[in-house]
Amino acid sequence: MTDTATAQADETSRALLEAAHDLLAGEGAGALTVRRIAAAAGMSTMNVYSRFGGKDGVLDRLFSDGFERLARAMEAVERTGDPVEDLRRCGAAYRDFARRWPTYYSLMFDRIVPEFRPSEAARATSLATLQGLVDLVQRAIDEGAFVPGDAFTVACGLWAIEHGLVSLEARTGG
Repeated sequence: MTDTATAQADETSRALLEAAHDLLAGEGAGALTVRRIAAAAGMSTMNVYSRFGGKDGVLDRLFSDGFERLARAMEAVERTGDPVEDLRRCGAAYRDFARRWPTYYSLMFDRIVPEFRPSEAARATSLATLQGLVDLVQRAIDEGAFVPGDAFTVACGLWAIEHGLVSLEARTGG
């Protein structure tokens, strides 16, 4: 494939993903069909099938995209000399992500498409997002800000707390 053909394929994929995201955000899971995604993007259904294999492939890519966006948001947090402050800032970045991208957040965590099951690759992407938090927790342990322990377990606990707070805020309009 030439660079021009690759660029067109990428533009086509992006347009399809954007159309799927907008349908999901605007009309909910029931609106997400291959035909509707293609029509919203101004393309044929063959584009959806050839690029993603169908609706589940589109959802899988949106799921992964969400976690990739979340990882970038947390990585973009300016680091300070204080590991606890850095963790607090990552929590704020998580909250900001959820508020800025509620459809991605809901697909990633709320099962807004009940029948969707992420692929192994998409699950690996989601777990990779946690690694940045694990690294920050390990730094806090190494610098004596946290008691020694398993950084992965602590990171999971911190993520769960932040997720719970963000989810409550989203549901109560806070």
